[in-house]
Amino acid sequence: MSGWRSKGISWRGGAPALRWAGGRVSALAYGRDIAFRAVGERRCAGARGNACALAAVVPGRSTGGRCAECARLDRAHSVAADTIADDPRPYRVYLAWSGPGMVKVGITAEERGDARLLEQGAVAFSWLGRGPLMAARRTEEVLRHALDVPDRVPYARKRAVRHALPPAAEREREVAELYGRALGVPAWAETLEALPCEVHDHGRLFRLDALASYAAAVTGLVDGGVVAGRLLAAAGPDLHLLDHAGRTVVLDTRLLTGWELHRAASDEAVTVPLAAAGQSQAALF
Repeated sequence: MSGWRSKGISWRGGAPALRWAGGRVSALAYGRDIAFRAVGERRCAGARGNACALAAVVPGRSTGGRCAECARLDRAHSVAADTIADDPRPYRVYLAWSGPGMVKVGITAEERGDARLLEQGAVAFSWLGRGPLMAARRTEEVLRHALDVPDRVPYARKRAVRHALPPAAEREREVAELYGRALGVPAWAETLEALPCEVHDHGRLFRLDALASYAAAVTGLVDGGVVAGRLLAAAGPDLHLLDHAGRTVVLDTRLLTGWELHRAASDEAVTVPLAAAGQSQAALF
């Protein structure tokens, strides 16, 4: 039986799903089993919707899933890399909360709605302003320095606190306080249309309210390696699974990209490399 080649996770429509080469999509349902076996070698995912010309083999532990050349091409057309200046679409600046003290400022194309926030695993967020790309980019940079907040929070930090988040009301308060501080920063509102503070919370959508701390995280797939478990929660690229041994295991779905995956039995043991919770994974996540 042939397998499907993974293209990672999607949050289109506000719900998690796995994407496959050829356009197929598999919806993910909480409480249902996920079980697959990696087969063969991991191949480069290509860049900007185009296949890798060399079908290059890439490391199993890389969350990028691209060869060096495709990674360079993808980065060359990335808003996040600040390499695009003439995009005519309106953009929005947002304030995102991923855990106590973990707040950041970022931008996203307005037409994408909150998809970018879901992809990042932001538990709560509020829009701040809207306008042209370069004005949004300048505002992001100004606020990052003025508020002393980053433009990125590592996934390892996010997943470490998901099981012990404060109530939604406290999350909303922290975002609202940051919004108030942002309004006090001069100049940016001259080039962007300010938007009202409306805190959106993804806690229930991610199913984080009753989530237990995780025991281990997948560090990469290998030929023949199995991942299997019941889906407890999903946030950003992460799936929290309860495996056959009763452990909660986190799978970063960026590690799936480029692998050919075959069905496995739901009661099979997890046989891919794992790192215990708390073990340093900074290079990976």
